[in-house]
Amino acid sequence: MKYNRFIFPLDQSRRLSEFPTSDISPFSNQEGTYEELAKGVKTLSKFQDILYAQDKYALLIIFQAMDAAGKDSTIKHVMTGINPQGCNVTSFKAPSVEELDHAYLWRCMKMTPAKGDIGIFNRSYYEEVLITRVHPDILDNQNLPLDFGKTGPDNSFWLQRYEDINNFEKYLVNNGTIVLKFFLNVSKEEQKKRFLKRIEDPGKNWKFSDRDVAERKFWDDYQMAYEQAFFHTSTDIAPWYIIPADHKWFMQIAVSQIINDKLESLGIEYPKISARQAENLEKGRLLLLSED
Repeated sequence: MKYNRFIFPLDQSRRLSEFPTSDISPFSNQEGTYEELAKGVKTLSKFQDILYAQDKYALLIIFQAMDAAGKDSTIKHVMTGINPQGCNVTSFKAPSVEELDHAYLWRCMKMTPAKGDIGIFNRSYYEEVLITRVHPDILDNQNLPLDFGKTGPDNSFWLQRYEDINNFEKYLVNNGTIVLKFFLNVSKEEQKKRFLKRIEDPGKNWKFSDRDVAERKFWDDYQMAYEQAFFHTSTDIAPWYIIPADHKWFMQIAVSQIINDKLESLGIEYPKISARQAENLEKGRLLLLSED
């Protein structure tokens, strides 16, 4: 199955509102889909082993979404079969004092995966053109050499940040990092249902914050910020995938398929051994067989 229909177009011909939140095609319902996800998990586990052995590529997976879209559950289910020694998940919260004393990409740059590894960003440097755009007062703490005065940052400021991000991702790709970016596209109605479940289920109370509801007032502002980010940073080398998120089971299958399709397209394989290495392997085999 291919999911190219979820790529935010480079020609900016579509609006974010046109992307479905409840699409489950080609499935008709959830019945029988567990095997599909299990197959994807198994395939990704194999690709991880090849990535590590080959040691030429790194894989960076970025998840962005509105609250309660299912980032944590997607990471949990899609990555359940991979070796934790070769995978690192980073959840980016509010920056520390040290991080604020550096350029905004610094804290993410140092968490990018090494060759052979998989890195997962639960939120990322894109927060600097999302939540910061919706709440520009956050910039007051970034010690920037700019004085926005009473007007706040203008469009040229955000265009500069989009350019920074594109150049950063181009740098990563040029040096062997595969960048996959997923926006888990949940509807406002489904988000409300999930918030209510968090309130009503004692086992999920810890997930709920008063701020979650307060941020819903800015829903339209966030949609605009996301759309602008996608317009300017969905590129040939690192496109944005807008994944329907109202049905978590479908979202997880789609993300799994896209990751595996990308890795398969690279034609990665276990490294070929040299004649000298083959000779040493045969010597080792004979020595082991000759043991008492």
